[in-house]
Amino acid sequence: MDSVQIETTAPLTLEFPQIASPPTTLSPISRIPKDAVRTSLKASTADCVLASVYSLGTGGILLSNFLVELGASPMVFGMLSSIPMLVNLIQPLGAYLSERTTSRFQYSLWTHGIGRLLWLVLVIGIASASWGVVNAHQLVILTLLIVLFSHLLGGLGTASWLSWVAMIVPRRLRGRYFGIRNSAGSLTNLLCVPMAGLAVSHWSGGTLQGYGVVLLVSIVFGIVGLGCQYFQVDMNPQSQNTYISEIQSEVAKDESYEIPQSIHIPKNQLTESIWKNSNFLIFLLYFSFWTLAVNLSAPFFNLYMLDTLDLDVSYVTIYNSLQAGATLLMLILWGKLADKIGNRPILICIGILVAVTPMLWLGISVNRLDIWLWFPLLHIFLGGTWAAIDLCSNNIQLAIAPIKNQSIYFAIAAAVAGASGALGATIGSFIIQFSQSGGLLGLFALSSLFRLVALAPLMFLKEPGRG
Repeated sequence: MDSVQIETTAPLTLEFPQIASPPTTLSPISRIPKDAVRTSLKASTADCVLASVYSLGTGGILLSNFLVELGASPMVFGMLSSIPMLVNLIQPLGAYLSERTTSRFQYSLWTHGIGRLLWLVLVIGIASASWGVVNAHQLVILTLLIVLFSHLLGGLGTASWLSWVAMIVPRRLRGRYFGIRNSAGSLTNLLCVPMAGLAVSHWSGGTLQGYGVVLLVSIVFGIVGLGCQYFQVDMNPQSQNTYISEIQSEVAKDESYEIPQSIHIPKNQLTESIWKNSNFLIFLLYFSFWTLAVNLSAPFFNLYMLDTLDLDVSYVTIYNSLQAGATLLMLILWGKLADKIGNRPILICIGILVAVTPMLWLGISVNRLDIWLWFPLLHIFLGGTWAAIDLCSNNIQLAIAPIKNQSIYFAIAAAVAGASGALGATIGSFIIQFSQSGGLLGLFALSSLFRLVALAPLMFLKEPGRG
């Protein structure tokens, strides 16, 4: 939709109040001015760019290389991947708490702000290791603890943030906007990941110290990114839920109203249990099995390159940059296509390509052809296809979840997928632990098979607003 109004087949208009100055806590009763929407979308995009810098220092290839340098075992890499997913189990609690606050912005500042500041402890730990105060094993444990607690705090705030942007971004522009927003993040990765990789590998004090410096810079950018949220139109979760309840009461009095699926207002007592929402349950089934299948192998591709194939981290960061570049180029295309034909067809078609991707790692070795041709092409392919999966999964979840207590639905989806993803990573780490490199290649093949099976529920999923 062009303005922040919820479309109905009857002349029922939902409007949002005028904002005075950012951050204005919004009661969703009158229309958000177009200028305020534009400012909010720009601020959210800036937040995405700065958060991308934060993420490259606190995760991904740089964190993986840091643990490889410390001599971490495959089990540690499994834990590194499973922790961010497993802590999603706390998202329903975070959604419950956020619905009882009066400001999305303040809640995000407390949860994500403290979570990002926790990484300063690891910077101190790296400095202590260079002085001989802590050893490599202790540093690995400290890293895992920080990953755990920072993601716990992030899990408390994720559902609230997603509900926040879902109310700000006009419905018909979601594919296009998130395509542009994610492209900005991918461009940031394209430019910053290789520079960070070179800084780490060529730091005069060694790669560990180099990572510590990059991590410190990333934290600063992450905190500044949270500041950008100040310029987004704030939302009052309590007013949002109260308002939807009022609309439900009005609809109950007028049987001529036809309630669209995007609002999900039932006419008998105007409440709909999550367990009766079959479309949402089908999405949960797909999302959970897909996440499990993907994470059987996903945490171990970097380990395979850095440890088994013993590639230099600078090569791997270049590959990751190529992947980010492909994501950048394809996101806008996928966003426009999703707005035109829907998200479900893209998830099915591109999902098949993503499902067979792990098979493409079989037979790779360390030779000039693979290093300079096969690896770059593979990562470009990964970037282009995963751009569609991430974007359309997010969009279809926004479309399926009802507006009232929306963050609860997001939290349940994240919790279920997080548990299944953590289970997949744990199973994968056990397979590798007992079989080593042969187990890695077998694990990649097994992941492909599971991914194909996980696509089946999409055949029964109905996307709101589509035939």
